[in-house]
Amino acid sequence: MRVEVEQPKCVASGQCVLAAPDVFDQDDDGIVEILTDRPAADRHDDVKEAAALCPAAAIRLVSE
Repeated sequence: MRVEVEQPKCVASGQCVLAAPDVFDQDDDGIVEILTDRPAADRHDDVKEAAALCPAAAIRLVSE
């Protein structure tokens, strides 16, 4: 799995950070940042939850 984000779409809700804090972070303006774009397999469920919770649909998951 590879994680992509569209930062211009981010509304700084922080739901992704709450769901997967080892994969996502927020900058000083609250905009999502990716800490790792290829999370370990044991983190995939949390990353999927983060993408589902994102109110702006700014997170995209790509199967590899």
